[in-house]
Amino acid sequence: MVLMVATVLSATQTQKAVQPSQQQPSQSRQVDDIPVMDGEAGPCSVEFTVTDAEGKPVMNALINVHIVYGFAGVRKLDTALYTNAEGKGKFIGLPAKVHKPPLEFRATKDQLTGVASYNPATECQAKHSIVMEKKAASK
Repeated sequence: MVLMVATVLSATQTQKAVQPSQQQPSQSRQVDDIPVMDGEAGPCSVEFTVTDAEGKPVMNALINVHIVYGFAGVRKLDTALYTNAEGKGKFIGLPAKVHKPPLEFRATKDQLTGVASYNPATECQAKHSIVMEKKAASK
């Protein structure tokens, strides 16, 4: 049995060593790959496309979220990412059950702001849009 485990581990290490040589140069990675933030808290994910009021993608918009989950809401996760040139960003590893759903994802950049709601219990794998508008002047 020990010999079988050693053989499996050896084969796994050989595969890992071979993979880097099979990869193409870093140029194969596109500049506009969708940024991904992994919360490592569950199976759900949501992808966002952030646009301005005219429908143009907003690059480098910060999307953040505060997630409370687990029994009695004892676990908390604050995470964020910046959008790419196409205004896209994706959160993965989100919990399927959250305390007080839906989650509110807030996007900000300069004077623009926008919000999108997402409930992982009803749409575990989702795509949403966030339309950003100028912040209202505070009184």
